[in-house]
Amino acid sequence: MNENQIAIRPETLALDALIQETIAQAEAATGQGTADRMLFLGNRHQSFPTAVVKDPVLEPVDKLVWMVVMLSVRETGGATLFPGYDAIGKMANVSSRSTIARAIAILRATRWLTLCARVRKSSGRFHGNVYALHDEPLPLVDALHLNADYMSFLDDSRGHGHARVRTVAQGVLDSMDEDIQAGQDICARVHPIEHRMQSTVATQSGYPRRFFSFTRNVVKRLRSDSIHQKRGKIHHDQNSNTVGDRVRNSNAQKSNSGSSSYINNNTTTTNTGKVSNFELTGEDNQPLVYPARLCENHREIAGRYLRALAPEQRQPVLDELEGRFQAEGKGMDPVYDPISFLNSLCKKMRRGKFLPNLGVNVRDRRQKKKTAGSESSQSTLPHPSRETDEQRQQRRASGLKHIAELKKMMGMRDKAKNQCVKDNT
Repeated sequence: MNENQIAIRPETLALDALIQETIAQAEAATGQGTADRMLFLGNRHQSFPTAVVKDPVLEPVDKLVWMVVMLSVRETGGATLFPGYDAIGKMANVSSRSTIARAIAILRATRWLTLCARVRKSSGRFHGNVYALHDEPLPLVDALHLNADYMSFLDDSRGHGHARVRTVAQGVLDSMDEDIQAGQDICARVHPIEHRMQSTVATQSGYPRRFFSFTRNVVKRLRSDSIHQKRGKIHHDQNSNTVGDRVRNSNAQKSNSGSSSYINNNTTTTNTGKVSNFELTGEDNQPLVYPARLCENHREIAGRYLRALAPEQRQPVLDELEGRFQAEGKGMDPVYDPISFLNSLCKKMRRGKFLPNLGVNVRDRRQKKKTAGSESSQSTLPHPSRETDEQRQQRRASGLKHIAELKKMMGMRDKAKNQCVKDNT
């Protein structure tokens, strides 16, 4: 063994062995064609979608939490336990559990993460959740299918304890309303390439544009709000640090309490302007009757479409949709996308081209049932029988007799009282 061999590092010897094995595999390979081989000698790297890195709505901690969850998924081959807050915090170097919870809520609202199911044992005891992580924001129609509580989650998130979650959730709903006002079908399927092209333009241009489900106006507002919040936090931190430098030796607790007050003021404010679509009413302020076939998600979406109509126009649209559902039992083609069908009815109503057809029978049956129920309730009330003249005379005589007895009793009491007075005198 010479000096040159002694100076070779063990890593190089291992590499030489790997190369020799690769050569042997290439020589033993069948086939007449030639093919080059390559070895990667660096550290393992994980790739992440460009869209999540350039997302104009997510903040850095949101993107980092997404990446940590993705690493956990990849290390186990795609089906794994969702990492707990402690595991996420350790990998992402985030010590605040509330920050992780906020990030997960925002990922759910923006549809990078979907809560697909809540698992319970046969006893009914909660056993965990089933999540799905996506390499790009999930289309709304798919989110409504996978998560039956998605619209309720957005609605509830407007009252979340963290201002950023409230703002993002409201932005998602505002984007829906803006698309509806523009006459778009928010549940229409868009080709993935079109979505990706839009997102690429949105992240490459110098000004905000539409990014998946977010409209341009909402993206601009969310980015502006985020910048103002960060500037406000920096300004507050600077003021807090200046005060802290002056009083650190005398009263450091006051500086800390000021910082704590800032956090509380920005994480515990609730949204009091929350309005549910189920509060929509029809003509004469009557509650709307939705088709029973619509799930909760679809009812929330339907409410957002109906809100753009006059109150007297809402129930006829719902009746027409219900009539179309019932017509499937008579041989008509199934309605695979009820929201798209509802959208077409709303467009006709706004343009003055809506003509009630299948919904007429639905309306008539409902009114007939309502009338029958009202008559039935009235028929159950006891009807007073008509009084005869003889019965009237008997009732009058009985009353006069009762009055006479009362007068007699009162007269007897007066006499007894007078007699008592004479005896005392």
